Amino acid sequence: MKKLTLLLSIIGFITIFSCNKPFTSTTPSVNEEEQSTGYKITPVNIRNVKLTDEFWLPIIKRVQEKTIDYALKKCEEEGRFDNFLIAGGKMEGSVKGKMPFDDSDVYKIIEGASNSLISAPNKQLEKLLDSLINIVKTGQEEDGYLTTWRTINPAKPPAEWVKVIEGKRWESLFMSHELYNAGHMYEAAAVHFKATGNKTFLDIALKNADLMVRTFGDGEGKIHAVPGHQIIETGLIKLYQITKKEDYLALAKYFLDNRGNPENHELYGPYSQDHIPVVNQEEVVGHAVRAVYMYAGMTDIAAIKKDTTYYNAVIKLWENMVNKKMYITGGIGARHEGEAFGENYELPNLTAYNETCASIGDVYWNHRLHGLSGKSDYFDVIERTLYNGLISGLSLDGEQFFYPNALESDGVYKFNQGACTRSDWFDCSCCPTNIIRFIPSIPGLIYSKTKDAVYVNLYASNNASIALENTTLEISQKTDYPWNGKVTITVNPKKESTFSMKFRVPGWAKNQVLPGDLYSYLENSKNKATVTVNGENISTQEDQGYLTITRNWKKGETVELDFPMEVKKAVTNAKVEGNKGKVALEYGPIVYAIEEVDNKNSFDKIVIYGTDVFEVKKEANFLGGVNTIKNEKFKAIPYFVWSNRGVGKMKVWLDYKIKE
Repeated sequence: MKKLTLLLSIIGFITIFSCNKPFTSTTPSVNEEEQSTGYKITPVNIRNVKLTDEFWLPIIKRVQEKTIDYALKKCEEEGRFDNFLIAGGKMEGSVKGKMPFDDSDVYKIIEGASNSLISAPNKQLEKLLDSLINIVKTGQEEDGYLTTWRTINPAKPPAEWVKVIEGKRWESLFMSHELYNAGHMYEAAAVHFKATGNKTFLDIALKNADLMVRTFGDGEGKIHAVPGHQIIETGLIKLYQITKKEDYLALAKYFLDNRGNPENHELYGPYSQDHIPVVNQEEVVGHAVRAVYMYAGMTDIAAIKKDTTYYNAVIKLWENMVNKKMYITGGIGARHEGEAFGENYELPNLTAYNETCASIGDVYWNHRLHGLSGKSDYFDVIERTLYNGLISGLSLDGEQFFYPNALESDGVYKFNQGACTRSDWFDCSCCPTNIIRFIPSIPGLIYSKTKDAVYVNLYASNNASIALENTTLEISQKTDYPWNGKVTITVNPKKESTFSMKFRVPGWAKNQVLPGDLYSYLENSKNKATVTVNGENISTQEDQGYLTITRNWKKGETVELDFPMEVKKAVTNAKVEGNKGKVALEYGPIVYAIEEVDNKNSFDKIVIYGTDVFEVKKEANFLGGVNTIKNEKFKAIPYFVWSNRGVGKMKVWLDYKIKE
């Protein structure tokens, strides 16, 4: 382990440079992504999007320079790497760690670091990943099986889980996480292969996937079962997209088709979305992370197979979620018990769960839904989640985390896995490593494309290269979003060409808090989004929430967008009991919170009145540089930065009265 320790000690140095390499782009053939994924609208690869943004780039650098290093050290301290070496006979010992899914933390770190490599190739970081992958390979059994705790000693799982999962392979799939571990491995291996072209990790994943194909299914001698915790489905689909091996796609669909099928296996129940067949499910229920990972897999099947039954099912599930079960921060999952969705309109604040992993999974799902339809509603959900209930999971120093993301704190209730503020790690460390997995991939959300159209989904300063059917164009985007709604985009096609540029009008800029009727603004703004091309006002056509400009584009043409921002008061559907008589403050896409540390003498007395006047102020040296909202009674901060100053009270929903 001395070699690993040395490598871990230099990762901070390595990742500092991974953001600063010269920008290079590649030009994939048009429709290549659609052919492999089934989606008519495909993301622009993060390899071709270089962030220069003052909001997102520091967050990504924080993950690369601090959080990855920190998580690797924690994984080493807690024996994550040792487990692979013990399983492979290179070390002596018993299972280390407390969770049967500890292997997946290593995979997620590799995936996040690989996304960093896609953005900026770096030989030193590649070598580090090679070392980690070799350690993983050591733990793989000859037939491809790879779950270290079960290989080390099937009779002695991690101590807290003995009664639930002891036994032979595959005997306790409801909670063993054998298939969950595999799914994260496949996801990470696919990204690593795309980043490096190196098949070492991919070969490990394919060997394991081939074992899964031999083991599960309807064939003679195979096990009839489905995973307890979903994600192997999307992982198998990613392997199918790389290899074109139909067996992987067929197994993913088998796992989905047989959920809720009592003739296939003893059902796990609503907790695992295994109560009725997936195509008959209309209400989001159970463990929220399991749910959105499953819905993402269903959406992939809908796209690849052109399966309208699957498509109709995911649309009904999405509509139930956004209309009845989503928090204003984009968070999902109302209950600590079961880390689960509650009943319709059950959205408590103090005891809200809103697991960070669930927000990440929901972004993955909504990104897929956008790829099927091109509707801006899905990016309205993504944007709200990104800026609020997702990045709230990571502290400003990159080394503390929220597992749940509450909307209220009394400074006493220990909502965060035994703490009432941020924690430096968890026995179940899925959220910190999922942040590592996800954050470096954010540039891949900004743009999407078809053969003759570019979708500008999110606003962040960047330089991008996008290949269309008739030309390749360079795009430069400059903005101070989310603190300011003005955006300047310069379009440089390689050759003069006719195509469409589609600019998303954020939901908040057209008086829509989120799609559906769960939330609304107390007063609709009269300010409208405006767009000019080369300084001239032009008429635009709104198409599914996008301002669409189709023209013969020339080099150096400039589009200026203005989404006027003002402090808005949001209210909840009256069916949500806990928010009656309350408002939440927003400015642009940011949800605000009142924290006790800023309002020591007035916190419990704060009331918002209809006549209140607010001041928005950019405080460059406060909480990493944020806009604050003030009036004579209080100071509010962006929700995502709360609890960076120790234990204290906080609330998003504030008492409201029309008159003082």
